[in-house]
Amino acid sequence: MPIRYSIAEDLQEQINEIGLMLFPHVKLDSVVCLRSFGSRSRGTIARCHALGKAMQLALGRRGFYVIEIISERFDKLSADEKIKTLIHELMHIPKSFGGGFKHHDFVCERNVKEMYERYVNLKKRDNNFNNS
Repeated sequence: MPIRYSIAEDLQEQINEIGLMLFPHVKLDSVVCLRSFGSRSRGTIARCHALGKAMQLALGRRGFYVIEIISERFDKLSADEKIKTLIHELMHIPKSFGGGFKHHDFVCERNVKEMYERYVNLKKRDNNFNNS
């Protein structure tokens, strides 16, 4: 069975929230979150795809990124692990937003954990502010 894709509006909302809080360089109008079904990749939970320089030139547009969530694996994760996965994928997008990637020497468990803790603290602060 071929792989199927659908727009993940629910996850797009989370991507947008995380992006606004942690990654101000990410142009959220040029990031789309998709859910895939039927992937045969082993152990992959999500992937970040980019529109490369040649395609940008040919299409006359700047960087564009797709965050693909592999439904069969992602949907089984806890809420915290889902957020960490989304943070991980957003961390791959470089400050230049030019079609490249930050690699796993930077996008590693330690750095994802640090960004996740920052996200949780910002959420707590926002909730405390809104409840005041």
